Amino acid sequence: MGIKGLFPIIKDEAPAAIKEGDIKNQFGRKVAIDASMSIYSFLIAVRSDGQQLMNESGDTTSHLMGMFYRTLRMVDNGIKPLYVFDGAPPKLKSGELARRFQRKAEAKEGLEEAKETGTAEDVEKFSRRTVRVTKEHNAECQQLLKLMGIPYIIAPTEAEAQCAVLARAGKVYAAASEDMDTLCFDSPVLLRHLTFSEQRKEPIQEIHVDKVLEGLNMDRKQFVDLCILLGCDYVDPIPKIGPSTALKLIRQYGTLEKVVEYIKSDSKYTLPEDWPFEDARALFFEPDVRPADDPLCDVKWEKPDIEGLVKFLVTDKGFNEDRVRAGGARLEKATKSSQQARLEGFFKVIPKTDEEKAVHKRKLEEQNEAKKKKLKEDKKEKAKAKAKPRGAV
Repeated sequence: MGIKGLFPIIKDEAPAAIKEGDIKNQFGRKVAIDASMSIYSFLIAVRSDGQQLMNESGDTTSHLMGMFYRTLRMVDNGIKPLYVFDGAPPKLKSGELARRFQRKAEAKEGLEEAKETGTAEDVEKFSRRTVRVTKEHNAECQQLLKLMGIPYIIAPTEAEAQCAVLARAGKVYAAASEDMDTLCFDSPVLLRHLTFSEQRKEPIQEIHVDKVLEGLNMDRKQFVDLCILLGCDYVDPIPKIGPSTALKLIRQYGTLEKVVEYIKSDSKYTLPEDWPFEDARALFFEPDVRPADDPLCDVKWEKPDIEGLVKFLVTDKGFNEDRVRAGGARLEKATKSSQQARLEGFFKVIPKTDEEKAVHKRKLEEQNEAKKKKLKEDKKEKAKAKAKPRGAV
């Protein structure tokens, strides 16, 4: 699920934290990717006539098609992907998982009804809601990655947390996921839209957590408290508290402890019966992860097994052999070519003086203020255009 309403807050309050650019801008970088989130997006997006792709035997192949071709796109652009799979979910997440299961069951009922009496759009809508990533999907994608020579690891619990550990240790440049809670696990950089298809024309979003904190004028604990209050996988949201109210409360009271005290003394809001925010906070600050120096985190990118790919994707799954062999050749080329180092790798980073840090901070604040002002002006212009009567000049 991620964090409700976090991206719009960052966009409004800390616009300097967000960079958007082409995938080629990530050339030469290693990236840890939230595998389960990617597979879920493949199952939803890689379709034909509104349905998941299947081979002649009736096996779903959307996840394999997405994993193969979207990974090839990254490799073609000089990116070294490392996929991280979810392990067992934390106990605190059981409530959210139960709700997801219930929503899937309701969606299945809606789908059956839509097939009988609904429109094609209704069928498509409910069909997407029934999608879930299974153990078989994960196992097949792991088999595919091994044949492609692309490394993967299985996290003890949350993949986002493990990606963040690898990014903080410098083993990868960034964590890639569509879930904003990756920032709560203190990944220095979050990449979004990396595994989207080229046809969607979505720019890669690069979000820097240090600039997020600067723009919000918060420390990490306050930021995590804000995210919990916005709504996360570990605790229920508080009724009637939306993004603007959550931000206002954290800024006013500083900590969730004081926010909870305020809520208990004010009848306007009501805490859910069981709201273990301290446990949720602990999961963000002390997640169950493998240390970056764990031998299982010492991964390598290998040569692809072309014949193995052909057997798995063509013989077993019904893919086109010419396309699979062409993809294998692209992987081999990437493995053999000695990639050009990124330009910043040639420069030694020199620590700034306090005076230089202060100047840099002022510049960031000025950039933030300028972007906020422009966003407000754009909103006013849009509101004026929307309010203008039809036919008015």
